[in-house]
Amino acid sequence: MKKSVHAPRAGMFRALRSRNYQLYFSGQLVSLVGTWLAHVAMSWLVYRLTGSKLLLGLVAFMGQIPSFALGPFTGVLIDRWDLRRTIIATQALAMLQAATLAILTLTGVVTVAHVVILAAALGLINAFDMPARQAFIVQMLDRREDLGNAIALNSSMFNAARILGPAAAGILVAAVGEGLCFLFNSLSFLAVIAALLAMRLTPVERNPAKKAWKELRDGLGYVRDSVPIRSALLLMALVSVSGVPYMVLMPVFASDILHGGPRTLGFLSASSGAGALIGALALAARPSVRGLERTLVVATAGFGAALILFALSRWFALSVLILPLAGFSAITLLASCNTLLQTFVDDAMRGRVMAFYGMAFMGMMPFGSLLTGALAETSLGAPGTVMINGSSCILAAIIFARKVSALRAELERALGATGSKTTSIGDGGNGM
Repeated sequence: MKKSVHAPRAGMFRALRSRNYQLYFSGQLVSLVGTWLAHVAMSWLVYRLTGSKLLLGLVAFMGQIPSFALGPFTGVLIDRWDLRRTIIATQALAMLQAATLAILTLTGVVTVAHVVILAAALGLINAFDMPARQAFIVQMLDRREDLGNAIALNSSMFNAARILGPAAAGILVAAVGEGLCFLFNSLSFLAVIAALLAMRLTPVERNPAKKAWKELRDGLGYVRDSVPIRSALLLMALVSVSGVPYMVLMPVFASDILHGGPRTLGFLSASSGAGALIGALALAARPSVRGLERTLVVATAGFGAALILFALSRWFALSVLILPLAGFSAITLLASCNTLLQTFVDDAMRGRVMAFYGMAFMGMMPFGSLLTGALAETSLGAPGTVMINGSSCILAAIIFARKVSALRAELERALGATGSKTTSIGDGGNGM
């Protein structure tokens, strides 16, 4: 592939030259700010109502388990359905869910049971929405070779919202309560729906020749036989169950360990998001997917080390300095896995593979969230639980490191087969 003649800044953001992706990026950024507002407000609401670490884990479990239970089936359907219409439908349903939670909270009748039910409803919606949005990225781009860059920019967008949303939520929750956060989240979905409606897309014919169960079997076989895809999904699943659920305990650290309130919670979440944003931009600047197998090992180990340090901290300032490392490492791992998957998957299998990605990421998190909440209720407490989470990530990195040589060889063969179409992430000459 030729070296880019664009300036580094232009190369880093080149996917935005596609009009459809510009629209999506703008609308989704507004929506994600609302999502993070609601995420922080919901966790604080549950802990304020109950004071239970276990219930924090239960709410997270109910919001994530549909991605695991339905993943294989949603992937088959997404490969059959029109992706834009699917995403518009899921975003509209998510808007209705957020509005319901806002009304219940603003009227003062909300209970933990309401939150659990609505979390499960959102989880069901996301089981379709997440793989559909991931599979839709390539359809929005004018240049297919911009795919890796678009994926990295999606991660940047997600984490920019992760900085803005929690910081704003901490202030809003302290000043006016959780209800307005849920209301803004509901309204924010209008931005992404409007962006989707404004797109001009080339129609994609979807005419499945096989029965659904045969397509499911083909998808399972495809993942099983691909070393890069299988390895990335396995590592993602291990980290999702053992590391990422530390976020469930953030209200506990903010309140009981650091002796703060909703503002403290907001700043903790935002500091992790700042590190993740830097990590996503660094990934966008990479010239090639080559070397990502080593990046995955380092990022996983770094994430585990950051969790251990965070668990040991008893000072707010130190915690705020540690969490950016956790965010940087986690998003580097997540976006690298996503990039590898999207780079090597066949278009006909894209929906199914991204549904398996949803299972490995969102689908495994509920088990980790429930386990994390339960362990935190024991004598281990929240710090001891997070130390176990961090140690598990380091162990996962050691296990994965033993497969790096074989994975590197497979990647080189795959890159040789695909040529220069999708090998670049951040090179200006070339995308949750």
